[in-house]
Amino acid sequence: MTIRVLSVASEAVPLVKTGGLADVAGALPAAVAPHGVAMTTLVPGYPAVLAALPKKAKAVHVWPSLLGEPARLMAGDLGGHPLLVLDAPGLFVRDGGIYGDAAGKDWADNWLRFAALGRAAADVASGAVKKLGFDALHAHDWQAGMAPAYLRYSPAGATVPSVMTIHNMAFQGHFGVDRFPGLGLPPEAWSIDGVEYHGGVGFLKAGLASASAITTVSPTYAREIRTAEFGMGLEGLIRSRGGDVLGIVNGIDPAQWNPEHDPALPARFGLRTLAKRAVNKRVLEAEFGLEPGDGPIFIVISRLTWQKGMDVLFEAIDHLVGVGGRLALLGSGDMAMEAKLHAAAARHPGRIGVRIGYDEALSHRMQGGGDAILVPSRFEPCGLTQLYGLAYGCVPVVSRTGGLADTVVDANIAAIAVGAATGVQFNVVTYAALAEAIDRTMGLYRQPEVWRAIVRAGMKSDFSWGRSGKAYADLYRRLTESA
Repeated sequence: MTIRVLSVASEAVPLVKTGGLADVAGALPAAVAPHGVAMTTLVPGYPAVLAALPKKAKAVHVWPSLLGEPARLMAGDLGGHPLLVLDAPGLFVRDGGIYGDAAGKDWADNWLRFAALGRAAADVASGAVKKLGFDALHAHDWQAGMAPAYLRYSPAGATVPSVMTIHNMAFQGHFGVDRFPGLGLPPEAWSIDGVEYHGGVGFLKAGLASASAITTVSPTYAREIRTAEFGMGLEGLIRSRGGDVLGIVNGIDPAQWNPEHDPALPARFGLRTLAKRAVNKRVLEAEFGLEPGDGPIFIVISRLTWQKGMDVLFEAIDHLVGVGGRLALLGSGDMAMEAKLHAAAARHPGRIGVRIGYDEALSHRMQGGGDAILVPSRFEPCGLTQLYGLAYGCVPVVSRTGGLADTVVDANIAAIAVGAATGVQFNVVTYAALAEAIDRTMGLYRQPEVWRAIVRAGMKSDFSWGRSGKAYADLYRRLTESA
């Protein structure tokens, strides 16, 4: 029997993207389809999303007042799978980013914007739209966290089970107590077991307390968030849910990330044609103004934040150059960190190249031409860049946390001996640990046969959605059967 699931997210590839959440939301429908799940995705009607709808698209449902705003539900297509778009111009059609203005400041009404998304999702999942029936609801991150809560506190009670997925516990959607009356929830929802969180409204907390099951994006992160170090204040709630909390590793979309067919690469390659990677390396050198050479190019594709360990990377840059490495970095974030990067590039001309911002095609070229990708995150629920690195023969050098620990096999003596090594791991995000990991990587690179074996093992890894898609499908089936 086919299970019908409504997946609700604030972004989804290829319509709109600010991070890995969009990659997952966009890939999940195809991942679960082979396992008897028909998934429909609901996203907000940002200008870019509305522009992607067919010109003759018609509304399948109308809300005269959705938390005070007129809204329509439009039908579309997401990679051959059903798409629903919440067209509420007063909430989602505006200049700037999807979460904030052009200066990076959060929209003051984000609480209302994403409460409306949750309210709409709960309505649709409960059967408010004729001819659209669903067996389960799947909400992603705090922006969709109110959907399970609205299901739970509806007059009829939850009519379908729900899943709440945590992509990053650090982002929780916490708003003042004065916003509660505008949510349209009954008084009993204002409780420690409901939406109340530290005297305000917690969107992620509401979803975690209300959902039938909770998932996060790697088994290690599912264990880590039970602790104070990683739980960000919600570890008690996570522990209280016990076996309802599961870790399912993200996959990557081979249609988007495949070095043998990637149109962004100057030279496409595979396991049998690895020599062609050298062409991409030469192009990458030119693109970042790096001195040509045979030594390794380390790449970084990241937000410039404390979480991503960028402050420690800056401390280790001189060491990286000193031992013969070069660095190509693509990212943006903290302005002080951006300034330090520019200073490092000026200090080491031809050895360090920096691009501020994000460029999807450039990120593909970096993975296809770089030798090793640095991911020194202090915490990383799953991470996708290391998976792209594995697929493209760009060896991951990662901290041993979350999904990084679950997806990269450290090149220790035993792993190298049996051909299982796929990268380099280090335990703590400090200058000494990162510098040692860089030294280890340089040592491995100087052993061509060993390095090729690590590259090849990484490219052979199963980083697709196959097993993860089945794990989600099994979860939906278990929840619907017990509902």
